[in-house]
Amino acid sequence: MGKDLAERFPQARAVFDAIDAALGVSLSKTMFDGPEEDLTATQNAQPAILAHSAAIFAIVRDKVESVVAAAGHSLGEYSAYVTASALGSPQAAKLVRRRGELMQKAGDERPGTMAAVLGLATKEVEAACEESSQQASVAVPANINAPDQTVISGDPDAVIRAGEACKKRGAKRVIPLKVSGAFHSPLMGPAKNHLQLALERAEFVDPRFPVIANATAEAVKDAGRARRLLSDQLTASVRWVECMQHAARIGGDGARFVEIGPGAVLAGLLKRIIPEANVVSLGTADEVTRFMEAA
Repeated sequence: MGKDLAERFPQARAVFDAIDAALGVSLSKTMFDGPEEDLTATQNAQPAILAHSAAIFAIVRDKVESVVAAAGHSLGEYSAYVTASALGSPQAAKLVRRRGELMQKAGDERPGTMAAVLGLATKEVEAACEESSQQASVAVPANINAPDQTVISGDPDAVIRAGEACKKRGAKRVIPLKVSGAFHSPLMGPAKNHLQLALERAEFVDPRFPVIANATAEAVKDAGRARRLLSDQLTASVRWVECMQHAARIGGDGARFVEIGPGAVLAGLLKRIIPEANVVSLGTADEVTRFMEAA
């Protein structure tokens, strides 16, 4: 993960080195060489994804000077603040490692689960979650990824009930996800409080351009509001459809979306939200090289 970037671009190598130093461990060695089970542990996976995104942005920064807004899905919101110069990548990596530890702990203390609901409108999923929740057992929409794709999260029995209710309402598929907790749900409440403390202590400045928040889909322009919404994000839905619609309004006609980081999932979701969107994904050294040559 990211090894091709480090070998080809000194800017990427510098980002990985700075994050290794901040964390006090060689995260880049785990990224480059594994083992996979260490890399996929949430306390490593979260800073690794951020490091990958930050490394790519360090390479392409000078080619994307006319940025009008940034957004990131879940932990990607931290990467968005890195691109907006509100957070340094080493500081952001420390925050998301702490976030991962807290989420893991919350998941251990109150086990939860998540499931992807495909082929059903968001309002129907919301109604299914509401009717399936009880006082001591809840299911909520966690990631509103596309008009017909929502991830639900909560107590295992409530998520099962909500999944069945979604099927009755016409969902094409309900797919259980392999997760270590009920992320973006009330079950992450204990993690939220501790994360807020870490965010308050972090070096955070006003972003250079607006960052669209997961929790509210608003364009955030000051550090205080950013801190609050990043902690709220742990228990709130990722309102990705609204985030992308807001980004498109800010960008106006002819706006170009650039996805940075591993994979191209967000580009695929964007096309389902805004079919006419102009989007490019930058995840590998080859993709970054082509982008730099064309820009």
